[in-house]
Amino acid sequence: MAAKKAKKSEASTFEQAMGELETLVEAMENDQLPLEELVAHYEKGAGLLQHCEKVLAAAKERIELIEVGNSPEKDLSPSGERDDDSPESDGSSPAETLDDDIRLL
Repeated sequence: MAAKKAKKSEASTFEQAMGELETLVEAMENDQLPLEELVAHYEKGAGLLQHCEKVLAAAKERIELIEVGNSPEKDLSPSGERDDDSPESDGSSPAETLDDDIRLL
């Protein structure tokens, strides 16, 4: 349990984890390390990579939530699909619909 806490404190931010990962990769590429050290570096790098991927996935989810929350239409359907009861289905022009949307805001 203490080992997991130590790993998290070593690379608590994305930037720290990336920096440490770059250092490990550079050492593995440039230094002539014994096999055991190479494997240990690889294992640590795999953990750092997993940490970075989790942080990126969480950031992506947050950004998507922000974008959905800020979108003028809170509809998640693709923009190419229209419902049968959309304003354009009654024969009104797109410009009229746009004016209606602006007035609503």
